[in-house]
Amino acid sequence: MSKAASTVTRFFDCDSHLLSLLLERYGLILKVVDPGMEIHGSFWGDEEAGLTGNSLVVRRDTPLHSILHEACHYICMDKNRRGKLNTDAGGDYDEENAVCYLQLVLADKIPGFGREQMFSDMDAWGYTFRLGSARAWFEEDADDARSWLLSAGIISASGEATFKLNQECAPENV
Repeated sequence: MSKAASTVTRFFDCDSHLLSLLLERYGLILKVVDPGMEIHGSFWGDEEAGLTGNSLVVRRDTPLHSILHEACHYICMDKNRRGKLNTDAGGDYDEENAVCYLQLVLADKIPGFGREQMFSDMDAWGYTFRLGSARAWFEEDADDARSWLLSAGIISASGEATFKLNQECAPENV
């Protein structure tokens, strides 16, 4: 983690009750583990958020961008993957872009955080985008992600969250 990444907004910086209420709208349950404990379901380890079923597992030091990113994986994945979810959210390139876009949309639903801070935190953590920053990508190069979310019914035509999960099902044999 870079020095800049050490300044990102953490779980302990936000109103955990309001964050829980936001996640519950998608059927996610926020589980907080004690400081220093392993975060079950974390793909990246260390302080990164974890996913196991509909549980989003965090510690006080978990970055808020990580919490929203993993939540957005849960929201964007199809029903089949959601039903078997344990650590690796999977997904393809287009879905990953949709996840990044949606985490920026949902950032505005967290009082005291918002999209501007999410842009900054994503850049500080090292998210990479063709245009060099999260803001430039979101504003100038994310039409494919927006279209993906619209077609899945996850955002409205105005770009607002619909609080619906992706209901598409991938073929069982893929």
